[in-house]
Amino acid sequence: MKNVIAIDGPGGAGKSTIAKLLAERLNYIHLDTGAMYRALTLAAIKNNIDFDQKNKLVKLAKSIDITFDENGEIFLNGENVTEEIRTAEVNSHVSQIALIKGVREILVEKQQQLAQNNMVVMDGRDITTVVLPEAEYKFFLTASLEERAKRRYQEIKSKDNEAYFEKIKKSIARRDKLDSERKHSPLKKAEDAILVDTTNLSIDQVLDQMITIIEGDSK
Repeated sequence: MKNVIAIDGPGGAGKSTIAKLLAERLNYIHLDTGAMYRALTLAAIKNNIDFDQKNKLVKLAKSIDITFDENGEIFLNGENVTEEIRTAEVNSHVSQIALIKGVREILVEKQQQLAQNNMVVMDGRDITTVVLPEAEYKFFLTASLEERAKRRYQEIKSKDNEAYFEKIKKSIARRDKLDSERKHSPLKKAEDAILVDTTNLSIDQVLDQMITIIEGDSK
């Protein structure tokens, strides 16, 4: 699939940050699929839907409109929720949403449609293996649990006044386990995806490494 770059990896590995910058560099649209699951989680919270009510959550996924603008900002039913989906409350429930087969099927279809109609950099947890296995370029970003927890702590701390490192670290470890062991579309590295360990790399170093691969391949 030409003009499509797919990026997978666990939470806190830097996928969204790198994908956004990569899209800017290449003049592509950044599609953060994790944000789509977060938007659905936010919609469930706003509609007072219990996260054990799978049928209602699937029905909600079908009914809501999730879109991105040219800057990668995410909109839920026309409302910009880019900041709102990053709260601690959404963080604590999004993994439950991601486990539901019916929800994943609906959002995967939405993601594939977006990729077909645009030049995109798409990141998530099953993009290279399930959503866009034919993407022109596939990367798997990772980092140590300690480093990922530190990044997420700093992110939450900058938006909410209250954040607890050990709690965040346990939450990420739990999400890792759920993502890798879930029955439907588990988190795993595609055989042909390029592994990039971001633990000891700056954002610019990771970006340069990926750009070198993409531009070198196009020469």
